[in-house]
Amino acid sequence: MNIHNFVSFLGIFFLLAIAWLFSRKRDSVNWRVVVWGVGLQLLCAGGIFYLPVGVQVFKGINSAVIRLLSFAYEGMYFVFGPLAVPPGVEGPLGEKSLGFILVFQALPAVIFFSALMAILYQVGVMQHIVGVFAKIFTRLMKISGAESLCASSNIVVGIESVFTIRPYIEEMTSSELCTVMTVGMATIASTVMAIYVSFLYPQFPTIAGHLVSASLLSAPAGIVMAKLLCPETQIPKTLGKAVQIHYQKSSGWIEAVIKGSFEGVKLLVGIVALLLSFLALLAMANWFLSLIGGWISPVIPQASDLSLQKILSYLFYPFTFFMGVPWQDIPEVARLLGERTIVTELVSYQHLGQYLSHGTIQIRSGVIAAYALCGFAHIASLAIFIGGISSLAPSRVRDLGSLGFRSLFAATLACLMTGAVAGFYMSPSSTRLFSF
Repeated sequence: MNIHNFVSFLGIFFLLAIAWLFSRKRDSVNWRVVVWGVGLQLLCAGGIFYLPVGVQVFKGINSAVIRLLSFAYEGMYFVFGPLAVPPGVEGPLGEKSLGFILVFQALPAVIFFSALMAILYQVGVMQHIVGVFAKIFTRLMKISGAESLCASSNIVVGIESVFTIRPYIEEMTSSELCTVMTVGMATIASTVMAIYVSFLYPQFPTIAGHLVSASLLSAPAGIVMAKLLCPETQIPKTLGKAVQIHYQKSSGWIEAVIKGSFEGVKLLVGIVALLLSFLALLAMANWFLSLIGGWISPVIPQASDLSLQKILSYLFYPFTFFMGVPWQDIPEVARLLGERTIVTELVSYQHLGQYLSHGTIQIRSGVIAAYALCGFAHIASLAIFIGGISSLAPSRVRDLGSLGFRSLFAATLACLMTGAVAGFYMSPSSTRLFSF
């Protein structure tokens, strides 16, 4: 174990300590949840990084996702023609790429993956996978069946996961609601994973497998951080019980594809709208900050290029260090984390791809950043989750609002812990999983 791996290992406990310090009620923390949650993370990551079977499964998942992306590209090319041809690639008819165009070359894959997920739910595949993880979380961590089911669903879907527990939301405890929102923001949906893969695949060919791994590891991490920051002080109605997925099947697979595709379109439009508004608002805020920075730069020279990303990056410096990022790469990785908080992980992954292609950061830093960024832990997502859950349970609006930023903080810590776990296991013997 080198010094960076040791720092990553210490970082796991540093993050747990931060969550405990900010806990609502430290003497009510259920340490069984913490021990099993961290244990599941370490066991799963160890199997993925070191066990021959785990390595083969990892490579198989990576190859499967890349193959699915190639299928999505066929539909994108038919609809958009040369606009869908990515840089460095020739189209089927020899067309040259017009350069990277996000809305034509990456975002439309959301529609295909949404339709695919609808089919998998229709035939019962996803219910079985989600049910297995839910049983593991319920039995080992002794949490409620409803929050276990929702957490398991979040490994593969996003805000849609709350529909699986719709009958239980009204009577959930505050701790359960915090867990539902935290795990939702600590993981990513398979429908948007394709976008991140398109950003990083040229520099990081195994990124698809790592994103699946990161979302899996962040589910127990999210439960742990939620239960530390908002411990259970009541008795949940589904405590220790297995609950059934609340899912309304379509009349057939054709209807499922249609519904899934339309949901994908809604998601695509939502992503575009958020990017347009948040990036524009960020530019406006940074313009004001640059004026302030110009006024105070004679006294504080570092303020000459003041921005929200820079301010937030300073807050993430200690967390970046404890994830095991080499010292010289801390400013860049901390900036990515700060950027994710205000303008979504999509922008941060795009910039991470640029850092890797230009050799700005080391391989180790790139892998840790890829794991730590793998979550919807940003302000826009907070609004989406509060709005989405409250639409299903209007009586819980006030509770959701009071838990919002605590859940976002817990989700951020969960993502950082997943980054620390990846940093702990990353070594020369596991480089077969990091073919840059």
